[in-house]
Amino acid sequence: MEKSLRIQKKNNTDAASFPPVQLQILDEYVVVDNGLVSVTLSNPGGMITGIEYNGIDNLLENEYKENNRGYWDVVWSKPEHPSDIYDKLEGTSFQVIKEEENQVELSFLKPWTSSNEVIPLNIDKRFIMLRGSTGFYLYATFERLEGWPDINMSQGRIAFKLNRNLFQIMAVSDERQRIMPTSLDRERGQVLDYPEAVLLTDPDNSFLRGEVDDKYQYSSDNKDCRVHGWICTNPPSGFWIITPSNEFKTAGPVKQDLTSHAGPISLSMFFSTHYAGSPLIINFRDGEPWKKVFGPVFIYLNSVSAGEDPLTLWADAREQMLMETESWPYDFPISDDYPYAEQRGIVTGRLLVSDSYINQRLITASSAHIGLALPGNTGSWQRENKGYQFWTRADDKGYFVIKGIRVGNYSLYAWVPGFIGDYKYNAYINVQPGNTIRLGSLVFDPPRNGPTLWEIGIPDRTAAEYFVPDPNPTLMNQLYVNHGEKFRQYGLWDRYTELYPQQDLVYTVGVSNYQTDWYFAQVNRDTGNKTYIPTTWQILFDLDNIDEQGNYTLQLALASATDAELQVRMNDPSTEIPHFSTGLIGKDNAIARHGIYGLYWLYSVSVPGSLLLTGTNIVFLTQSRGASPWKGIMYDYIRLEGSSENIDIRNHKKVPPFRKP
Repeated sequence: MEKSLRIQKKNNTDAASFPPVQLQILDEYVVVDNGLVSVTLSNPGGMITGIEYNGIDNLLENEYKENNRGYWDVVWSKPEHPSDIYDKLEGTSFQVIKEEENQVELSFLKPWTSSNEVIPLNIDKRFIMLRGSTGFYLYATFERLEGWPDINMSQGRIAFKLNRNLFQIMAVSDERQRIMPTSLDRERGQVLDYPEAVLLTDPDNSFLRGEVDDKYQYSSDNKDCRVHGWICTNPPSGFWIITPSNEFKTAGPVKQDLTSHAGPISLSMFFSTHYAGSPLIINFRDGEPWKKVFGPVFIYLNSVSAGEDPLTLWADAREQMLMETESWPYDFPISDDYPYAEQRGIVTGRLLVSDSYINQRLITASSAHIGLALPGNTGSWQRENKGYQFWTRADDKGYFVIKGIRVGNYSLYAWVPGFIGDYKYNAYINVQPGNTIRLGSLVFDPPRNGPTLWEIGIPDRTAAEYFVPDPNPTLMNQLYVNHGEKFRQYGLWDRYTELYPQQDLVYTVGVSNYQTDWYFAQVNRDTGNKTYIPTTWQILFDLDNIDEQGNYTLQLALASATDAELQVRMNDPSTEIPHFSTGLIGKDNAIARHGIYGLYWLYSVSVPGSLLLTGTNIVFLTQSRGASPWKGIMYDYIRLEGSSENIDIRNHKKVPPFRKP
């Protein structure tokens, strides 16, 4: 039955060949069943207490309380009492929105009144089951009315805790699939530098003994987190969270967040501070009103016959994800706050890049990330957390189409791989129902003050191109051995001290190779007993023909910063006051959370020619905040630009002021 079902879905066969959706309302529960899957929810709480599928009585963990199996939750606080409050958004009333043979939609409401102490939001949690579908859809509307109390929200999500005796294989991507430990394995393990990281000392599966498990090792960015979940081998069954659109997520396409992790647990993350920190806390002040729809997301279940390879369930889930993505926006949710395709708009255009130091002609913005978000400053999209965002990638000629845009007023933002900085269109984009806005050709002028004298890295907003060491062999995750994402291994911050025990990193332009000689993160040095001190890196380069009256520019693009202060000194490391300082920046914690980037920072540092020497020069880069292994920065890209006097304007040719040592 199940194999034929998947064929039916992919060939768009009439769902009427399957049993109708049935709704059963009991005193304390609601049961929705379409003959393929049966879901039990608490009444009126809307907690998912049971999922029956493929002969399995409950895919969720029965040993947990019924309100701790499948649920929404929010972490929030009051400004006057900043301690976190954890709320599972349990409904207080239940309503049937639609009950027909082809669809059942349910609403579980949690309204706020001034007489209660719960989060001051009106919550409408929705559940949808369709005929002929092996799964169900979840979405919710969060609403604040004008004048309601001030609050902070730091996290919102859906969580599923699966049966630990059934689901042992986790899949996050084609390259990240493995047998996982259980929550009990972690409880018996050795906690490492922080609670999330555990050395597995006595797992039920001996294959896992001696490995490190940390949920942050399985994070993914929004644009790549369209499907993830778990596989049960007996009977072969899959549980998947499919996110067909990221319009309702915060901070744009490269915001990173949790996916699935040991438990077994699967998460649908809508907003959080992970890999960004306090800038992504959603703050409401002065009675600000707000409304936003999160989802729908699709909980997809699949199976194969006994004897077939259970790992093929991942390929099928990916195929289903593509179908769901192509179907967005859905045409079946029943909510005035969820617009269908004809109620949305389209924006098209072409992005070009103007950098005459590379090419006299305009350059196509190939593969540019282009998106709409709430109006703000250039680059503000990566910290925007209250509205909707709509992103796409330009083609190799720079052309782009953004579809399915909700009605509203937006700014258009972009960034282009290979170029530093951010683009913002100089006018607001007002999207109306059914309209197509054609912007024509747009031109991005990336930051540039002179010709490139030398550069380190690739301007792509990550530190992935730099040297990432092998982990301590006693603290490994076997998944990331000989893997393209080696940076996800635990404890790499301490490997710096082992590689540079006495003297910090020295990079010589024209001799050193950033892929092997530039450490992926400037972290603190461990002097013993977990005492960490700041580090100073050096860049050595030679110059001829210095324009002492001109200004040079040091472009510093940072991929991450955590409680860090980057100080720049030119040729004299002993000066008490640095030539430039970022000040204290960053809370993204990407070093501890095995990321390769967090929030993006760009500094254009003016360097008077009088500070440079004919011959060898040294840039001293000091991360001045010690005390912790996780305080530090990751560089995206560094470039020294000559003064404009280093250009022959008539022929537009570089006059070479740089010579290799």
